[in-house]
Amino acid sequence: MRGGCLWGMGGVVKVGGDLMAVVLYGRAVMKGQVSCLFFVGWLVLSSSLIANERNVILFVTDDQSTTIGCYGDRVAVTPNMDALARDGVLFRNAFATTASCSASRSVIMSGLHNHKNGQYGHQHHFHKFESYRNVVSLSLPRVMAQHGYRTAQIGKYHVAPEKVFHYETYLKGNSRNAVQMAEQCREFITAKSDKPFFLYFATSDPHRGGGKDRNSKSKLKPDLFGNRPNKQNRQGIKEVFYDPGKVPVPSFLSDTTETREELAQYYQSCSRIDQGLGKLVEILKQAGVYDKTLIIFTSDHGMAFAGAKTTVYEPGLRVPFIVRNPYVKKRGVETKALISHVDITPSILDFASALDPKTSGPKNWRPASHYFAKEKTAKGAKQDNHHGRNQFKKYHGRSWLPILANPKQEHHRDIFASHTFHEIQMYYPMRVVRDHKYKLIWNIAHPLDYPFASDLWAASSWQAQYQKGMNAKYGQKTVAQYIRRDKFELFDMTNDPNETKNLANDPDYAEVLKRYKEKLKKLQEQLEDPWRIKWRYE
Repeated sequence: MRGGCLWGMGGVVKVGGDLMAVVLYGRAVMKGQVSCLFFVGWLVLSSSLIANERNVILFVTDDQSTTIGCYGDRVAVTPNMDALARDGVLFRNAFATTASCSASRSVIMSGLHNHKNGQYGHQHHFHKFESYRNVVSLSLPRVMAQHGYRTAQIGKYHVAPEKVFHYETYLKGNSRNAVQMAEQCREFITAKSDKPFFLYFATSDPHRGGGKDRNSKSKLKPDLFGNRPNKQNRQGIKEVFYDPGKVPVPSFLSDTTETREELAQYYQSCSRIDQGLGKLVEILKQAGVYDKTLIIFTSDHGMAFAGAKTTVYEPGLRVPFIVRNPYVKKRGVETKALISHVDITPSILDFASALDPKTSGPKNWRPASHYFAKEKTAKGAKQDNHHGRNQFKKYHGRSWLPILANPKQEHHRDIFASHTFHEIQMYYPMRVVRDHKYKLIWNIAHPLDYPFASDLWAASSWQAQYQKGMNAKYGQKTVAQYIRRDKFELFDMTNDPNETKNLANDPDYAEVLKRYKEKLKKLQEQLEDPWRIKWRYE
């Protein structure tokens, strides 16, 4: 040739394991001589090739413990949760930071303990707790959108302000019917777009609600846990009914008719969730994006029974946690690493290549003013408490993404947990440090009787024992021991995983108690917990 160009295709470029673009180059030939080698530029692949790469689904249930087949429960009918575990990583030591609904969800969506993000208790009704406005700089949905993700939410929300935890799309669905919820997500999942998606999928099951089972022959009727009365099916659901005589009774509960009837209702609600997860996976596969989507399955905290929810005992804090990363070859494995809900946001951002490992914050961090630039500010707004004197530039948690490829890897040496409020009437601050060996609980308000969530107080499983008197057994404790707590509770988690024997008052464990008090103080200082002043003044 005497003129023109001879073109060649460059190599395929991968970023984070994803097919992103190709480079075209050519040689310009003039009069039989190569005059230059020049770069033409990036040719972004068609949207059909890169759309929906590295998607994320965060599936959060409401008040669910590890009552799942893959966790060893022989009664639970949870084939889809079990299948997800077989195709992913099951975490044996995953913990909520607090066993209260709004407070826990604020942690999940901010990567900050709720004492710092400001959501001390419930968001709804007269409780009216909410996170600081400036938390927006670390907010999971906000940062994901900032980094090019389509974001959507369906089901239970229960945090505030919406401008902080803002999703671009809010999908409507019956949060007591996860199958119907999944169908409502189909259009969002299958939308043609050059952006990956982030979906926050949150059920209201198996939270208490829906009234009492009037068909029960017991004087104290069990809660329905969202199930329809008279064994009716919800649309698209094949309800799984459980025999109260065959459900396992956890050690923290009393083995009574009332407890078993409530557990049977709870298990039914969990099986309904399982069918919703199955439908969601089916939709992902039909759309051809199942192998391009990170799926995280967990609960906000443990089951809604006295002794679990609103407590910092194991049944309240320990949660199911299953992760399927399609880009990791090793599947169907378990890990004993200690992880916390505070790790969820940084882990998702890590997967999305949006986490800065040097700062432990988002890449291209933006101040709150960036997100509220178009908002007109009223006079006197400077008087509003937007930050509580906190800086919101880095997360409390850290990414567990490396564990998915190496399940034997450790994560946290110890974890921090807390409780301050549930309902506004329920002030009872507790602080916890736990590692693989010991767990220390500091009941800061220990002179007070332990306050009950309204639905847990009314629960037939609790009332059946409470009405027998203060000396009646409730699980491994008496009713009196449950209501009136010691200042410190120290448990040997290796030899006493059910937390039956408080070692805090045992002189043989005085040194252990001292060491763990110092651990707790240090963590409170590091995490800027306002309740750390109680060590100095009380």
